[in-house]
Amino acid sequence: MAEVYEFIKQEQEKYLNINEDEILKDLTEDEIEQLTLELEDLDPDNQLLPAGFRQKDQTKKDPTGPLDREKLITYIEEEAKNVEDKEDLVPYEAGIKRGKVFEKTEASEKSLPPSHLDPELEECLNSATEAELTDIAAILGMHTMMNTDQFYSSLMETKIVNKTGYTSTTKCEMKVTALSEPPNPTDVEETLSRIRDNDKSLTAVNLNNIKHIPIHTLVDYCEAIKVNTCVTSWSLASTRTNDSVAFAIADMLKINRTLKVLNVESNFISGNGILAILATLEDNDVLEELRIDNQRAQFGNKVENEMCEILENNKTLLKFGYQFNLQGPRGKVADCLTRNYDTKRKTRVNYNPSSVVSKTFIKKRR
Repeated sequence: MAEVYEFIKQEQEKYLNINEDEILKDLTEDEIEQLTLELEDLDPDNQLLPAGFRQKDQTKKDPTGPLDREKLITYIEEEAKNVEDKEDLVPYEAGIKRGKVFEKTEASEKSLPPSHLDPELEECLNSATEAELTDIAAILGMHTMMNTDQFYSSLMETKIVNKTGYTSTTKCEMKVTALSEPPNPTDVEETLSRIRDNDKSLTAVNLNNIKHIPIHTLVDYCEAIKVNTCVTSWSLASTRTNDSVAFAIADMLKINRTLKVLNVESNFISGNGILAILATLEDNDVLEELRIDNQRAQFGNKVENEMCEILENNKTLLKFGYQFNLQGPRGKVADCLTRNYDTKRKTRVNYNPSSVVSKTFIKKRR
């Protein structure tokens, strides 16, 4: 190792002992010019070099015509010296400002004329609180002294009740909206147990708006409905359902032949989960209504085209809850649903016992 270090040190010293001046003296003019061009090509953007060494010298070109460059420069300099300077309109004098001096104008406050009110009215205004003054402003239409809530309350109600005055116009007030509907009373565990027991009285399962259902519980629902023969409607809108539950639903639809209505709106299912559910419709001939709209993620054009291709092969779906962004798939799916409606109508008419009895009775009478 020491020998290698000594060898490297000797090589470095050999290059450090070189005298560049002696080498440059032995070079000809053409070699120096060629060396300069090579150095320019190495690093033209080097900020440490002077400007004359960072760009190509353009002053040594041969003249392209009879013009003498030196005489031209001399002529331009002499002409510039002979041109007289323009005299200032106001001659310069040291310590004296030329032009208009800026003077700051003082804003004059215009005082309003004294108001002449009845003594009783003036006493009422002086003793009024901010809330009462805001009420008066609402009646008179002075909207700048009211916030938005006070303004709309003055339009909707005959009596204005202000707990705060006009100083609350910049304050933030928390809005408490009343619940539009009561919470879902469904008992999740009890309903799951009834589905597993195949309870005949349980035909519709509604889990809408129950936010705290664990994912594994929803997967257990899928496993229970897979072999259930009584549940015909299952709705789990706005339950934070994700792709794991969507794939479990797809496995359930491959086996279940009782469920007719499925609602998974307003959840977190991606395009892959939706396509997995729709792919089962090519074999499932029972499901009649499917709602998948208002998911957290946008599906995109590719997913919508694949959804359209799958639904074209289904013969039983009658309602499909999804708003297509593309006009083409929207029209094709509408035609498919119309076709399925027409097929079901023909089947109902042809196999209706009442229609068969009536036709038979007419034949006997003839």
